[in-house]
Amino acid sequence: MTSSSYASHPVDSERMPWIPMGRPGLAFKPLRFFRDGSGWMYLFRLEPGTLIPRHRHVGESHAFNVSGRRQLLDTGEVIGPGTYVYEPPGNIDSWQVVGDEPVVLHITVKGAIEYLGDDGQVLKSVSPAERLETYRRWCQEHGAEFLATCE
Repeated sequence: MTSSSYASHPVDSERMPWIPMGRPGLAFKPLRFFRDGSGWMYLFRLEPGTLIPRHRHVGESHAFNVSGRRQLLDTGEVIGPGTYVYEPPGNIDSWQVVGDEPVVLHITVKGAIEYLGDDGQVLKSVSPAERLETYRRWCQEHGAEFLATCE
């Protein structure tokens, strides 16, 4: 291996605007996409009152609450700043931003996220490749530099 294989890859998220993520109230700043296509790491911002509908993580998910508060709707537990939540593969949950402050999460997702209907059917699936394409397309459309790492 060459010495460059061990080089650090800093991403200055302050240089990156919040990128709309589908419906209103959701935005992200991608930090890293895994080269093998298995997942991604990003900052996720949700405006007050925003609901994340019932979904399943195909792979594991790691979420650290940077700011704001969210309520896990299945348990009623409120997650605040400084709290880390691990979701194992197959975990199903939904949650909502509570309070007047936006929530910002630092999330690492492995695999796809499947959004579920009332009877458990998959209504929509979002893969790491689709999230990468969303970011690439946004950069092209807005003449913005691609700042996330792909390692």
